[in-house]
Amino acid sequence: MEPKGVIFDIKKFAVHDGPGIRTTIFFKGCPMDCWWCHNPESHSTEPETITRQVFTGSSSKACFERKELIGKEISLDEIIQVIMKDQVFYEISSGGVTFSGGEPLLQSKFLLLLLKKSKELGLHTTLDTSGCASLDVVKEIAKLVDLFLYDLKIVDEEKHSKYTGKSNTIIKQNLEMLTKAGQKVIIRIPIIPTVNDSLEDIKQFGEFLSQLEIIRVELLPFHKIGEDKYRKLNKINRMKDISKPTKEHMIAIKEKLEKYGLLVKLEE
Repeated sequence: MEPKGVIFDIKKFAVHDGPGIRTTIFFKGCPMDCWWCHNPESHSTEPETITRQVFTGSSSKACFERKELIGKEISLDEIIQVIMKDQVFYEISSGGVTFSGGEPLLQSKFLLLLLKKSKELGLHTTLDTSGCASLDVVKEIAKLVDLFLYDLKIVDEEKHSKYTGKSNTIIKQNLEMLTKAGQKVIIRIPIIPTVNDSLEDIKQFGEFLSQLEIIRVELLPFHKIGEDKYRKLNKINRMKDISKPTKEHMIAIKEKLEKYGLLVKLEE
């Protein structure tokens, strides 16, 4: 029987998840537990129920509670049908399909089927990943991926383990393997105040990444848009007292990384 996947969202007309106009599929489940994650609903591979307050009038008291299921099992054919509805937009914009999460590599068998079918249909494929998977899994899917959006959180292994719950040894090994193999890779670094934005952190990013053949580095500032999700899912928000980094701080980090010969882009 063909395996099914578990996803928690599909974003159509996405323009920040790779080139052109894209459809982004969000896989549910992640092997890491990043303190700053803005998609806590993506952590578990199982569907989850959240409670939303629905307001029925101008008064904040005029509302009722509605249960909502986050995550659903879906077949290959069902996802492909959704993706191909916007084929014309991919063609006119040089776009395609992006697989994100959570961590898509956690559902590697289903991801492999999706990638194979996408390539059969002539689609440009992008994988947004933390690289937290075995070397064999990454090698198997790499030949079907046109572009990697590779999330690198922290270079220091001990610090990475503290803030994500996982060692980054395999993450760095996978990244080195992909770049040596000539894969197209964009590095994405979430800038988290008090976690990975010190002078030593930036030095470690610069020294490590300057040795690799990558397209560019994208800096993503920490934000608090996931705050409400933690409350609704009854999960602890460990970053509730952390503020978004200032634009000046982001520019300073960008300039420091550029001194290592890296092409760096600031994201909003």
